[in-house]
Amino acid sequence: MRDAQVAMLDNPVWSALTMDQQTVSKGGRFARRYEPALSVFAAMEQATPDAYAELGTLLTSADKVALFTTQILNPPTSFDASMLGEGYQMVAQSIPERAPETTLQCFDLAPADVPDMQELVDLTKPGPFTARTIELGRYLGIRQQGALVAMIGERMRFGGLVEVSAVCVHPDHRGKRLAQMLTVQLCTRIRSDGGIPFLHVYAANQSAIALYEKLGFVKRRRLHVTALSLASADPIKE
Repeated sequence: MRDAQVAMLDNPVWSALTMDQQTVSKGGRFARRYEPALSVFAAMEQATPDAYAELGTLLTSADKVALFTTQILNPPTSFDASMLGEGYQMVAQSIPERAPETTLQCFDLAPADVPDMQELVDLTKPGPFTARTIELGRYLGIRQQGALVAMIGERMRFGGLVEVSAVCVHPDHRGKRLAQMLTVQLCTRIRSDGGIPFLHVYAANQSAIALYEKLGFVKRRRLHVTALSLASADPIKE
C-alpha cells in the first residue's frame, strides 16, 4: 500500500467524497456528505469552525449524519452529537484463494433485490443502508429457498481502495460460513480489478474481527464513529 493511500485512510469518507465518489456527494471545500438517499455518512477535511459551518448548511432539521474521525469530535452548540462507538479500520493483506465449500450459490444483487436486502439489514443491523445504497458498488447475496439469507457489498472507494460493507447473515443461517464465503468472493473481485479491500468494524464485535483476521485483514487503526445533527433534530438511530 502506497503512502498516499495510507493518508487517505485516516479520513476515509472525505477521501471518497472528494475523489471517486465526488459525483454522488454534496458540499464544498471544508465539508461534504453523500446524497442522503445513498448514505448517512459525511466528513470534514478538518474539524474547524469553517468546516462545521459548512456541514451545517448541508443538513436540514430532520437530517442526521455519521462521521469517522481519528479524534473525538467537540462540535459547536449548533449541533447535537452522540458517540456511536469506536471501531477498527482493517485492510486486507491477503485473501484465501478459495471460498469455503457450500451447496449454496453466490450471485450479484440488483435494484430489484433491494426490498429483500433492506429486510435483511433491518433484522441484522450491519450499519446504515438505504434504498439506493446499492448504487455505491457491487453487492453479492446468497438465497435459500428464494429467501435472501446473506449479503455483502461495496461502499466507499478512493485511490484504489474499496470498502467492504453490509456484511450480514440471517440469524437462522449463521454458522454455515456464509459471511466467509461472501467476503472471499467480493475481495477476490476487488483484487482482480487491482483494488485493495478494507472495512470498518465496531471494536466490540469480536466475532467479526476474528473472522476478518482469519481472512487476511489486519487492524490498521481505531476510528471514532459520531452522529451529528442540527441541535433541533433527533439523534441518529442505528
